[in-house]
Amino acid sequence: MKRQRYYYLIKIQYLGYRLHGWQRQPGLKTVEGLVKKTLKFVLGDLQFKILGSSRTDAMVSAHESAFELFTDHEPLENMADFLVVFNKNLPPDIRALSIKEVDAGFNIIQHPKKKEYLYLFSFGRKSHPFAAPLMATFPEKLDIELMMEGAKLFEGKHSFHNYCTKPTPHTILEREIEICEIRVNTEITASFFPDRSYLLRVTGTGFLRNQIRLIMGSLVQLGRGELSFAEMEKSFDPDVKMLMTYIAPGSGLILNKVDFEV
Repeated sequence: MKRQRYYYLIKIQYLGYRLHGWQRQPGLKTVEGLVKKTLKFVLGDLQFKILGSSRTDAMVSAHESAFELFTDHEPLENMADFLVVFNKNLPPDIRALSIKEVDAGFNIIQHPKKKEYLYLFSFGRKSHPFAAPLMATFPEKLDIELMMEGAKLFEGKHSFHNYCTKPTPHTILEREIEICEIRVNTEITASFFPDRSYLLRVTGTGFLRNQIRLIMGSLVQLGRGELSFAEMEKSFDPDVKMLMTYIAPGSGLILNKVDFEV
């Protein structure tokens, strides 16, 4: 008897502060590990597997991320009821947002999609400890106007060979960024946030390993006066090797949304 397979796109959000990223790792709490553990309880004997849309690093959060659920033999009887039960059994720092059935032609890794990342930060004064899971704080004074100007340099198609960790010979280093901007943060707020905080917004179709955190790190170095505007411009030249070494803390990074063409 031929095995019947069913496919679902599930969007989730999570606070990454206590977690070691998406990918399952022995002995560590990860988003994938906790999601699979919950699904095993909810689905019982039903065979399944999951595939995430992208990996996130330790302490990185997601306002909207996604994974694909594959089940064998029988479909989910009621997707709305499944979502309720799934959420009831997930830990409090992970929430399922939606579920949608897709077909065998959908591939969550290769399917066209657009991602938006936010990086929340403040500077000049230590923030309230409650802000630590969502916001990086840089104690020194930063030239925020120069950082805002520098962020715009990353827009467009560039070689990001200096903004990637551990690329392989097959890694495509030329990527296109649609939006890269720093602005005053009015989107994610809390009573214990500093009076003024900022966010870096980056949107595009695909990013390299640690690319966003390396971009943020270079902008902080620009704001500190450790990196010049001219050096940042030069960093996109494929013939110039000046690997960025300052990776901004993971706790400020949020995968804000993932849009699929489905």
